[in-house]
This record gives sequence, C-alpha cells and structure tokens, in this order.
Amino acid sequence: MKILIAEDDFVSRKFMLRFLSKYGECDVTVDGEEAVEAFSMALESGEGYDLICLDIMMPVVDGYQALKSIRDIEKEKQITEDGAVKIIMTTALSEGKNVTKAFELGCTAYAGKPIDQEKFENELRKLGLIQDS
Repeated sequence: MKILIAEDDFVSRKFMLRFLSKYGECDVTVDGEEAVEAFSMALESGEGYDLICLDIMMPVVDGYQALKSIRDIEKEKQITEDGAVKIIMTTALSEGKNVTKAFELGCTAYAGKPIDQEKFENELRKLGLIQDS
C-alpha cells in the first residue's frame, strides 16, 4: 500500500509515520499544497496513492482545500469512484459541521485526534486497505 501523510504538527506526523509505515510505503508532506503536488506527481508517475491521511488544519492550503483539489484532479483524469484514492481526514475538529463538510467534499473516512490506533485499523479494514493478520 502506498500512503501519503499530510500533517503540519511534528509529533502527529511522527506518530502517523511510525503507525502507518508497517502497512506500506509512506510519503509525508507538511501542508495541503505539498499534499496536492505529491498526489499529482504520484498519479503522473503511474504510482498513485492507496491512502491519504489529511489533517484539516494546515498552513498554506488547509485539508478541506487539498481534499477538494485532489477530488477535482481525479474527476479531470476521469478516475472512477472505485479507483479514487481513499482519504481519511485526521483532525482535532470533531464538531458535526466539520465532519459533514469533509464528507461533502469527498473524504472516505474521518478520524479524530488523538488517533485511536485500534479504531483507525478497523477503518482501514473496512476500506479494504488491510486484512486481518
């Protein structure tokens, strides 16, 4: 599995990298603009991501804008919903309006911080990204 982690907080980034690297190759970006660039470059090289973990509150371009840009690129490239990258929004913002907005923009799942590893792994299973060991 190829994973992109977009997280501006150093501690959260380090945790996500350590946690997710057991499931596949991880790339890391520190803002939404870098995340969109990394996504585009991976698509162009024919090695798109299977999973993107996208923080909502990031500098330059926030997670919502990055999510919308990624989904727009997929539409432009005529990538079907089945072929679309799975995007899990990771954030301390767990208010209903934030969750709703993320799903309206096309996220696949939503994980509140601090990340609960067991719940997160269950979400990865539900999305078909990992199998029971």
